[in-house]
Amino acid sequence: MSDLRETRLEKAEALRAIGHEPYALGFEPSHRNAALQADHADLANGAERALEVAVAGRVMTRRVMGKLAFFTLVDESGPIQLYLEKATLDAAAPESFAQITSLVDAGDLIGAMGTLRRTDRGELSVKVTGWQMLSKSLQPLPDKWHGLADVEKRYRQRYLDLIVSPQTRETFRRRAQAVSAMRRWLDGRGFLEIETPVLQSVSGGADARPFETHHNALDLPLTLRIATELHLKRLVVGGFERVYELGRIFRNEGVSTRHNPEFTSIEIYQAYTDYIGMLELTEQLIAAVCLQVCGDTRISYQGAEIDLTPPWRRATMHELVEQASGLDFTAFSSRGQAAAAMQAKGLEVPALADSVGRLLVEAFEQTVEADLIQPTFVLDYPVENSPLARAHRSKPGLVERFELFIAGRETANAFSELTDPLDQRQRLEAQQARKAAGDDEAQSVDEDFIHALEVGLPPTGGLGIGIDRLVMLLTDSASIRDVIAFPLLRPEAPARSGEPAQ
Repeated sequence: MSDLRETRLEKAEALRAIGHEPYALGFEPSHRNAALQADHADLANGAERALEVAVAGRVMTRRVMGKLAFFTLVDESGPIQLYLEKATLDAAAPESFAQITSLVDAGDLIGAMGTLRRTDRGELSVKVTGWQMLSKSLQPLPDKWHGLADVEKRYRQRYLDLIVSPQTRETFRRRAQAVSAMRRWLDGRGFLEIETPVLQSVSGGADARPFETHHNALDLPLTLRIATELHLKRLVVGGFERVYELGRIFRNEGVSTRHNPEFTSIEIYQAYTDYIGMLELTEQLIAAVCLQVCGDTRISYQGAEIDLTPPWRRATMHELVEQASGLDFTAFSSRGQAAAAMQAKGLEVPALADSVGRLLVEAFEQTVEADLIQPTFVLDYPVENSPLARAHRSKPGLVERFELFIAGRETANAFSELTDPLDQRQRLEAQQARKAAGDDEAQSVDEDFIHALEVGLPPTGGLGIGIDRLVMLLTDSASIRDVIAFPLLRPEAPARSGEPAQ
């Protein structure tokens, strides 16, 4: 690799010696490659069209055959072939053919001018009359990128993955389309996107361990936000009836195929509705985004056919657990009873699950969650696991909450929001006691948020959707790292100058 880099450095100097700056200031393409392919699909094999074009992109392949050469040039829209003929190039500039074939390598960014020609084999090509080096690549492209033993190199050097993998580029194109479609759908229904703080003095809005930092000028300990919920609900108190924010969230947790410590979510709050209203919004929104990005609401994910056409299945957590395990948690009057019944079924009983409600959630996660492949709204959670949700209007001990599961994982979470400030204080104080007892993910009491509730929060429905997990579904990606452009990875050993970390 070092020898190849030295050779390319020599070529960069050779370009300078003949008046070709290897790192250009700019270039103006007249067309994108895909547009040329579409607009001139009627050009017959062996025919030429006297249309002057200028294209720019990265050279991916080279074939030099005597007085002819063929380069594949790729821009963001796709590839096109460069048809390099010695007589044509040298007529425009002496030695131009020898220079482009000897000094341009795969990986270089170049601009090319010429006319159109379709080869006898049917390949639309730019018959080059002139060219310009735009950026000399000092590092060769990987020969067999997807055959590398170290698959994490795709994440560490994402720029290379994007260059050589059209599938990766399509994944991030679909991600951008999904985010845009989601914003357009909400904006068209009267929702406003309002930014809330990333740096917070009190973390809240979710059960998660925050990242801690410090503001030097104010000498103030701060955390990165673990949710946008509490500030968005302050906005509803202030009179905004439909608000949302789509942005980054930070949770100091492990890394897996489903988790990245820095991820993207959207939280949506609507006054004068409840969790059933948010349920209907959820299925309409996700179905609309899927249709926009995939062209259909029926998609394939990891070999399973998934139908996102509304309406989706609805079932309570109690019903699903009883169907899967035979355990009826409404019959248990104490934690001991529930724990013994779970153990008799071979289920784990974590020590932190200190109530019947928490054990119900454990049983759900162990027996139900992985089998929820088709979109399913899981309704009515225990109050212990939902400190920000309103008590259920007809089921004591439960709250008005649902989670949406697709392909065996949680994709969305929603509540009828708790608006009673006294009830909210009691629940957050219980959370704070759990934190003091060693639960790093428990929440703290946010006095300003309680004060906002005392001013008055109207009946409100709230919803959160994990953007990364939704994009995994829409792009048939098995790992969250496949849909985050630059996922967090453990640093590698320092490298020598001019080489990436190893």
